[in-house]
Amino acid sequence: MNKAYKFRIYPNEKQRVLLAKTFGCVRFIYNKMLADKIERYKHTGKKLSNAPAMHKSEFEWLKEVDSLASANAWLNLRTAYGDFFENPKTGFPKFKSKHRNKKSYTTNNQKGSIASIDGYIKLPKVGLVKVKQYRQNPSDYILKSATVSQTPSGKCYVSVLFEYENQIRQIEPRTFLGLDFSMRELYKDSNGNEPAYPRYYRQTEQKLAREQRKLSKMQKGSNNRNKQRIKVAKSHEKVANQRKDFLRKQSRQIANAYDCVCIENLDMKAMS
Repeated sequence: MNKAYKFRIYPNEKQRVLLAKTFGCVRFIYNKMLADKIERYKHTGKKLSNAPAMHKSEFEWLKEVDSLASANAWLNLRTAYGDFFENPKTGFPKFKSKHRNKKSYTTNNQKGSIASIDGYIKLPKVGLVKVKQYRQNPSDYILKSATVSQTPSGKCYVSVLFEYENQIRQIEPRTFLGLDFSMRELYKDSNGNEPAYPRYYRQTEQKLAREQRKLSKMQKGSNNRNKQRIKVAKSHEKVANQRKDFLRKQSRQIANAYDCVCIENLDMKAMS
């Protein structure tokens, strides 16, 4: 099975520039190959089988970044493009926007190109990057790939994917819990409990509205607008982190207390 651990990284200025270039190149190659596919299909009605290597002679600056990052972008596009023709309901692949899409790229471990070394993580082309590693990687885990991402507030993270042999310990379930949908709170369980969901967004709604009003009145492209944009992004990021923390603690408490948890398979979209 596969398991990923996500750590925060602290690249220096030179590494930040290279990461920004990689994000841009991955976005460019994805959009370029998607545009070529659309153009071919319009004129011939046939699918185009293209690859990043076809564009490197035309765009020399693509060679500055990790080639595996571009290759993974191509694989993602190929999967999304194929899925659309097999099942149109999945939707046609969309172009990636510099301003709306999350900045990230994935690279693979080849002969130790990705490694964890004394508080640093080694990444292809980037080199050793300082990492806040809250747990040690198990020695019997095989490092497969790493996904580097950047949040709108400017924080950088790396998600390291490991492959391992999963050994599930068989037990006889003795404690059971049933979870049902609740209109008012997070859920309702078979013991009659209905945990209150902390409405983090509602608690900070007025503050967010005030900060976003300030942002909307600032001149586009100015330094003050960029500072305010980061401030707004940090506020939204805090709310998202609070939600994740609450849900993970809640699920961990349930998993520790019960051997078997049963839920109802409801299609909420159809019910609404």
